[in-house]
Formats: sequence, structure tokens, C-alpha cells
Amino acid sequence: MTVSRIRTVLGGALIVSMTAVGLLPATANATASVTASASAPTVVPTDKGAVRGAVSQGVERFVGIPYAAAPTGSLRWKPPRPAARWTGVREATAFGNPCPVLPSGNGPRSETEDCLDINVWRPAGVRAGARLPVHVFIHGGGLTNGSGAQNDESKLVRETGVIGVSLNYRLGVFGFLGLPALTEEGGESGNYGFMDQQAALRWVQRNIAAFGGNPAAVTIDGESAGGWSVCGHLVSPGSRGLFARAMIQSGSCPSEPQDRAETTGTAFARQAGCDGTDQAAVLGCLRSATAGALLDASRSFSAAFVDGTPTFPVNVREAVDSGRFARVPLLVGANRDEGRTFAQGYTGAGKEAYLAFVQGVAGDRAGEVLARYPWPETSDAYTAAYLVGAIMTDSGMIGGIGGCGQRSLVRTFERYTPTYSYEFDHRTGPGLTQIPGYVWGAGHAAELAYIWPSFDNGTPIAPLFNADERRLAREMTQYWGAFTKTGRPHVARQTVWPAYHGGKGLTLSLRVGGRSVLIDDTRFSVEHQCSLWDTMPVTRSF
Repeated sequence: MTVSRIRTVLGGALIVSMTAVGLLPATANATASVTASASAPTVVPTDKGAVRGAVSQGVERFVGIPYAAAPTGSLRWKPPRPAARWTGVREATAFGNPCPVLPSGNGPRSETEDCLDINVWRPAGVRAGARLPVHVFIHGGGLTNGSGAQNDESKLVRETGVIGVSLNYRLGVFGFLGLPALTEEGGESGNYGFMDQQAALRWVQRNIAAFGGNPAAVTIDGESAGGWSVCGHLVSPGSRGLFARAMIQSGSCPSEPQDRAETTGTAFARQAGCDGTDQAAVLGCLRSATAGALLDASRSFSAAFVDGTPTFPVNVREAVDSGRFARVPLLVGANRDEGRTFAQGYTGAGKEAYLAFVQGVAGDRAGEVLARYPWPETSDAYTAAYLVGAIMTDSGMIGGIGGCGQRSLVRTFERYTPTYSYEFDHRTGPGLTQIPGYVWGAGHAAELAYIWPSFDNGTPIAPLFNADERRLAREMTQYWGAFTKTGRPHVARQTVWPAYHGGKGLTLSLRVGGRSVLIDDTRFSVEHQCSLWDTMPVTRSF
């Protein structure tokens, strides 16, 4: 699979695999609030008007709340503007529209730009003043698809007593279009979807206390592109003070310069039929186009954060490497077999296709790679996919997600701030979708259903769990809740999870049946062949 093909997979139907669907209160007063009658009124005031939620199985939810104005017409490709006020009580019992996306495993096509909504879950009976810690989840999807409706925070809220939040943000060309005319107009271009996230976090600061949350105890969490987003918030000056803790699940810290984003955007404009030397005319053409026409032209568009801008003054990873980020407690991890989710295209491929892949990755050092990842004497239809998946994982070619890229990121963070490292290592679970014969292992996004059981990629996963997997789901939920509460994933009667420290470098390997175990840097490095990949930079897929 070529690098360009990996880009296509990451941005297309399989990107669903990169998205989520996905502690009892600390004080006696908060505990009393949690146990209050669930039949109490579910109307909450916000700064734009009151909302009425719904209650189910001990959790109240308020969903589809506008946090910004619809970015339509002249507001397309501008920073988010305040939402309009409403009178009376707004019903908040149904999720809002997904932002414009092409059809994928994440759901059907959407052409609705009125989509900047936020969702809140709280334990039934909690009221203003409870000051519960807040978990904000940012969905993945390669910055090209997904929505805040995919991770139902109910399980995390019900089992740990925190407040849960998710959100929509502009995606694809609507959220990340760089263009010379847009740069001239606004001083930068290409970060509109990230600006949406910042607007949502500011909404949390203004409003979460009314739902019983503590704006000073906000944890931001994200998986895949949501993890990129969390790293972006650590670096971006405009995100300072909006959160107290952060979690990165199968994410990294990518960004690209403004000129590259503008080159990509100009190519998109040409594809959309808005070409020419008059940049103002090009922009006018794009703003007058329908959402459907823009989507149709965007099938090969690659979304990214744009640095050298007011939003990201420097390259995001360079900022992290030099310690120029918010030094809050961090929980960072990935899955043991990240690459298996992206290597399915090699199903049925033989030895020759595998050798060609290795040659493309390693060039004149292909022999060294083959010595570590040899073609076995006995093979089947999935051998090439599994070997390619292992190389994708270990080498860091999937944007630095997993394997040795993950270790590098954790080591960097640990130099500056308390960092907890994990690897999801349950390799025999039911898998993201049921493909006869294909073993997903602990592939990209495999962990999501253990925390957000409503995560659904065609077949709900959590109902397929056995008793040991259900236990792992409970334990992971408790770890996530504990970190949201205190910045430390410490849970009684579960494997002790210390912070990662240079040298020993302990990572918690999450396993079923109460068998999670700490592994040190040496073991982690051997399992992922880091002695090879540390000396062999590879071309990343984004």
C-alpha cells in the first residue's frame, strides 16, 4: 500500500476506525446531588437560553445545543461567531446535524452546515453547584468525518460520576481549507475546525457550572484526529486556560505550513470549478457553491492543522519537542496493532506484494526490515496484511501513531509534565467489523467500545464482549474517570498505574481478565522493533 493509498484510507470509509462513538464525585455534597431524585426538572439555563434534556438509566443528557452560529454564506471559512439567543426552553433531546461529510462507515452523507452543536451528560439529580469534574471528548475521523454523536458519554458518566461533553466541528474543506484569499482576509486560513473546538471549550467554561460541572477541572480527550486536536490545544495560545488535564488516544502532533495548505486548497478550488488568477473571485465562487458541490470536489482533499499562523505560531510537534505547550497532567496511549486497521487492503496479497511494500518503505535497507518481519514458510490470505500492519504500527508511518512513534511522543511529554502511558493490548476481541477470517488484533480504534459501548461500525461491539472483556471495559472506564477527576489514573483494586519516567519508562499494558500489567521501555522497544526504526526514518502517511 503506497503512502498516497494510506492517505485515501485514512480519509475515507475506513476512517470510522479512527473515531469514537465513543468516579463518583469527590465531595459529600456532590455525592448527595448524584443520588438525588432523577425525576427532578431537567431544565438548565445557558448563556443563550434554557435547555431541557432527557433522563435515561441514571444519566441526564442535553444534546444538540448550539455553541456557535451556523457557518453559512459569508460566514463560511471564517472563525466561529456567537450563537443566537432563543426565548423559552429549547428541547435538547436529539443530537444536532453532523457537519458536511461524504458517506463513510461513520454514517451517511451530510450537507448541513448548521452543525456547530455541543452535547452534555450528567448523573441524574446533579444540579448547579456540584462542581463535578468534566470530560470533553473530541471525535476522530481524520478531520474529514465523524460527529459528536458517536461517543455517548453515558457509561463514563454513570460509572464514574463525571460530567461528559462531546461536540461537532467543521470537517474537511469546510473546516480546514487554506487559500491565499482566505489568508489575506483573515490573517490565516485552514484552522476553522480547530477554532470551532476552541469555541466549544469556551462554551464549556461559560456554561458547565450550570450543569453541575467545574470549569476549573476540565479534561480534554480525543482519539486519532481527536488526539491530534488535543495536542493542538496543548500548543495553541488560544486554548490556554480552557482545560486542566489532557488525554491523547492513538493520536500525535502533526501540522503543516500555511503555504502548503494554500497549495492544497488551490488544487481543491480548481477541482470545484473555481479557478483563476483573481483570488477574490475564486473565493466568491467557492462561497456561492452548494455544500454538496464542495463535498463532491473534496474526495481527495487532505485536512491538516496549519502552522505559522496565529492559531499555531510554530509547527505543533516542534513546539512539543521544545516544551512550548501547556504543562498539564497527560494520559497518552495507543493500541498494540494500530496498523491492522489500515492494512486490510493487503488481504489476499501474496509475498511479492509484501516485498514491494517493504522496498517502498525501507529502500536499500529493505533487507533489515525483512529480517525483523520475515515472510513465513506457511502463509494464508491475511499474512501480508498482518505483516504490513505490524510495520505500519512499529515504524510510526501512520502519522507517528503507535509503536516507536508513540514511545517517542510519551518520552518527549514526560520531560516536561507528569505523563501516564498505556498500550491497549487485548488482541483477540470481536473487532471493529465482522470480516470472516480477519483478526483485527488491537487495531486502531479497537479500544473505543470498552469506554463508549455505543461505538458502532456496522455491528455493535460491546454486546459481543465476553466476561473478561466486560471486566476490562469496567477497569478502563474507571481509569479514565479517575484521571478526569484527579489527573492521576489511580483506582483501588486495579493494577497500579504510575507515571512514565525516563529510563524505566513504565507503560500500562491493558489486558482482559484483570491481567493488565506494567511493561518497561526495554520490553516495549523489543516488541515494536524500535532498535531498527529509531535508525530508519520513514515517510509518514500524513
